Amino acid sequence: MAGVREGQGQLVFGLDIGTRSIVGTVGYLNGNKFHVLAQCSREHETRAMLDGQIHDIGKVGETILLVKKELEETLGRELKEVCIAAAGRVLRTVTTYAEAGFEAEKEVTQEDIYALSTLGVEKAYEEFQNNNDTDMKFYCVGYTPMRYYMNGYQIGNLEGHKAKVIGTDLIATFLPDDVVDGLYKAVELAGLHVANMTLEPIAAIQVAIPEKFRMLNMALVDVGAGTSDISITQDGTITAYGMIPVAGDSLTDIIVQHCLVDFETAEQIKRSAGSGEDIDYTDIMGLPQKISSKEVLSLLEDSVKSMTRMVAECIKELNGDKAVSAVFVVGGGGMIPGYTEKLAAELGIVKERVAIRGEEVMQGIVFELENPRKDSMMVTPVGICLSYYEQSNNFIFAEFNDKRLKLYDNGRLSVADAAMQQAFPNEDLFPKRGTPLTFTVNGKTRMVRGTRGEAAVITINGDPADMYTQIHNGDKIRVKASTAGEPAALELGSLPELSEQIHICVNGKRIDLPKTALVNGRQENEFYQITEGDDISVRNAYTVRQVAEFLDVPMGNRVLVNDVPARDDTKVYENFTVSFDMEQPEMTYDSLPEDDGAEVQDNLSEPGPLTVTVNKESVTLQGKASYVFVDVFDYIRFDLTASSGRDIVTLLNGEPAEYMKELHEGDVLDIYWKER
Repeated sequence: MAGVREGQGQLVFGLDIGTRSIVGTVGYLNGNKFHVLAQCSREHETRAMLDGQIHDIGKVGETILLVKKELEETLGRELKEVCIAAAGRVLRTVTTYAEAGFEAEKEVTQEDIYALSTLGVEKAYEEFQNNNDTDMKFYCVGYTPMRYYMNGYQIGNLEGHKAKVIGTDLIATFLPDDVVDGLYKAVELAGLHVANMTLEPIAAIQVAIPEKFRMLNMALVDVGAGTSDISITQDGTITAYGMIPVAGDSLTDIIVQHCLVDFETAEQIKRSAGSGEDIDYTDIMGLPQKISSKEVLSLLEDSVKSMTRMVAECIKELNGDKAVSAVFVVGGGGMIPGYTEKLAAELGIVKERVAIRGEEVMQGIVFELENPRKDSMMVTPVGICLSYYEQSNNFIFAEFNDKRLKLYDNGRLSVADAAMQQAFPNEDLFPKRGTPLTFTVNGKTRMVRGTRGEAAVITINGDPADMYTQIHNGDKIRVKASTAGEPAALELGSLPELSEQIHICVNGKRIDLPKTALVNGRQENEFYQITEGDDISVRNAYTVRQVAEFLDVPMGNRVLVNDVPARDDTKVYENFTVSFDMEQPEMTYDSLPEDDGAEVQDNLSEPGPLTVTVNKESVTLQGKASYVFVDVFDYIRFDLTASSGRDIVTLLNGEPAEYMKELHEGDVLDIYWKER
């Protein structure tokens, strides 16, 4: 049995807290058989419960205490922990898929499977909370893995297989806080601690429908006094749960009105209706009365038909709007004559396929007591005990910043889980960064993060802790919110682009020029503090005049760039050569050689546009009287610093060209890097 914690001597106390009665069972699991050591059943003396909901916690607690004491006397030992089940009142279900991966392929253990199921429950809880449109708090009270997956393929049992990824389709059930709280408080009044909590249909199916039958599309109906709980099986798993708030007590109430008797007397009349004999009773006036079994059944016929119609509609809804192949009925409310036949008729299946399950499903149960009760009333109590071995499902209570909270206990609860349950802002647990700084560099967005603040200050019962520290029942958790760090700040000179240099050769000597930048169109120094939204452009060239100013060379002298006469606005890029003739008189255009006259004349003419083709794209140059090859770098995207062991190739009309080669209308230029 999956997740079994077995061993004779480890007693499990299961308590079925029903609307009409409380049934207790104590036993232990040995191998695959559950041994029942003691049983006890007590009916409520008043209508302390209605429709599966506790209305008088004190009265229910007193009845639980009576059951507990009787069992303790039988066993000769004290009972401190108990397993309970909740009826499906206001039941909500969530079906989810959970997956867990390992660093490397490994053999899957029971611990891995349990961790996977826990992950699925947590995921289902988060999904449920996101869709909870009511003010009520809900808690998970049961779950069932429907299918398992190994490395993406469906498999019946993961244990022992080697896998890197395991997954499960899981159905989790949720009930409102008031239902869960009422059960816990009543149990605590009897001096008991809840060891495990499940849902009544989950518990009942443990006994009523063995795993070998779950391949069939079947329904289990647990007809109690106040609710009829329903579960559906197919393909070897439980696929759905449901509930209708109508059961045996609704029939008893009809007898109360018809016969004018108290509820207890009416219950006895109902239970005797199957005997076929007349039933004697005394009405509230003290007068002796007699009613036949036939009359009782006739009196209840319409209500039984209405009840079975509601159950059938619920089964069909849970089963994809179609009937199941068979139905097993457990619980005292379903023992009224005619119930199974009417349910079969409402479902449209033969009556033989709807049957009450009792002693015949107890074959795997060993009763170590005299005159044990083995009818359908005992199916759920025994199933509650078996659920203890299948899944651990409990709640703990703690304080979070002086507020009481209740947590679903998955065995590894942490401060982070408590914070989530209390809706403590997640960002207040982790150190917060200061305001980021966003700007652009050469057209690309860049962001600098603010500094980290201080983490949340966490204590548990006064001792230092962190968000991953495990918590336990009764812990007092205090969390002081984390703080934000300083806003991001950055000087212009700290940009990595400005840490680079432009390397040129001036008069035969290598010169390193620092890169400069424009911020929003204005040149700023390295100490400029970048602000939000700044547009920064890093320049990868100098003009001849800027080179001269940097080197403190007078501009009046003749200047050559890459051995070609240049002007003060000629661009100087990475690896260019610049020659300043310190001995020549101040250069004028009139002093240039005759064969340069045409060029000089062009330079003195009016500025006009020039259209050329660069790397197969049309480029129009503007603003100058004449243009040379190097001018096109102002109009194209080409990183001149990206040499990395490569040489730049410059072609003009298919022939190698120098940077200062004059351009003409329609010229074709090719520029690219070539490996050395």
